[in-house]
Amino acid sequence: MITFLVCLAILIVGYFTYGTYVDKMVKLSDNNQTPAVRLQDGIDYIPMPWYKVFLIQFLNIAGTGPIFGAIMGALFGPVAFLWITFGTIFAGGVHDFFSGVISMKHDGMSVSEIVGIYLGGKMKTVMRVFSVILLILVGTVFVTSPAGLLKSMTGIDQIVWIVLIIIYYIAATVLPVDKVIGKVYPLFGAALLFMAIGLAGAMIVGNINGTMVMPELTLQNMHPEGLSLFPFLFVTIACGAISGFHATQSPMMARCINNERESKKVFYGAMVVEGIVALVWCAVSIAFFGDSLSLQAALAEFGGQSGVVGLISKSLLGHVGAILAVLGVVACPITSGDTAFRSARLTIADSFNIKQDTFMSRFKIAIPLFIVCIFLTTIDFNIIWRYFAWSNQTLATIFLWTATVYLIKNKSNYWITLVPATFMTSVCTSYILQAPEGFRLNATLSNGVGVVVALVLFGLFLVNRQKFANMDIKKNA
Repeated sequence: MITFLVCLAILIVGYFTYGTYVDKMVKLSDNNQTPAVRLQDGIDYIPMPWYKVFLIQFLNIAGTGPIFGAIMGALFGPVAFLWITFGTIFAGGVHDFFSGVISMKHDGMSVSEIVGIYLGGKMKTVMRVFSVILLILVGTVFVTSPAGLLKSMTGIDQIVWIVLIIIYYIAATVLPVDKVIGKVYPLFGAALLFMAIGLAGAMIVGNINGTMVMPELTLQNMHPEGLSLFPFLFVTIACGAISGFHATQSPMMARCINNERESKKVFYGAMVVEGIVALVWCAVSIAFFGDSLSLQAALAEFGGQSGVVGLISKSLLGHVGAILAVLGVVACPITSGDTAFRSARLTIADSFNIKQDTFMSRFKIAIPLFIVCIFLTTIDFNIIWRYFAWSNQTLATIFLWTATVYLIKNKSNYWITLVPATFMTSVCTSYILQAPEGFRLNATLSNGVGVVVALVLFGLFLVNRQKFANMDIKKNA
């Protein structure tokens, strides 16, 4: 329990210390008009109070990510706490902060366009395709998983639930951001926080009375199947430490922030809270089942992470836990899926300079996205999820390199993004070389190549930093 409490304290202190330092790397002012105010259009650019923007951002980036990923990460044992804690502070929080702030400095621009400004036209084209594919994969994952759960709970055919969820997604994608997302998301976000607080309290009480024993930190890898910590842990726990999906979501809230000085609370703060949620779920999964073998057996017996969420929530929080479990495994993924499609619409609109001021212009982009989604729902969920996991972390890596150029260009401390960018490059390269869905090479070769690729890029950035500093930026931030 001491390990859990120390990591929790580090996350909170990290927000007020390192988060404040990161915030100072950008010139933010109360006097600068934000895109939400300057470009207000009643659809995507709408000023909202910071607490509402924070809760929407939190739910946008969270969904079931910090729950499901943390449960799978718990299979590695308490060592997973370190990645959640330090990954959130030094990688995820930094990534989310700059993805929001740089977008805000460029009129709420989508991530692919931001990458194009700082890494060049070729990377912009790659990122346009890459980010839209990622968003469609996310949206599809968050159609099929809640639809399957709703079928098991109600007996109604899964196809019916898929149709109903897609109809909701279409509405959330094309309606003004404050009509559906702005009203519903803060409530769901607060409920997700309440669930984490309740579980943490139950776990602490259980540890005190001896019914739940929390193992302390050990660097030993406890994964039942022997998966290596590097790189698999760093891809398994994504949303609870660092996730490229967040870079696609931040621009939406960059179009709704009232005041530049609210950026730390909204972007870095939402990531820290997500890290706390992931830490709680990782800890409670270990404490509730006692060891990795028992957790793995429960995953098999109760139908994966969603079944484990239901079991833990009902056992520790009773009827309230049952309600929150339904919220966590059904409502939360839906609220990530709809913003995934909304982000895809905005990304395509930015790419082709398509105005979004009429329903018809928004429908022209949205409908083809949902046609692709419907086709993807016929493919095995596990295949889609595996490719999403790698592409998600790869997008995060690309954006960290982008933020490094931004900081070099603006004469700020670029090491705060250069170091995590280098590390994540090694993770993503090593993972795709040895993963079952990748090239299936042996671990020693894959990890070696991953380190070499990361160090080469690290060296190239240092050698070319003056070139980046002198680079002509059309919309200089």
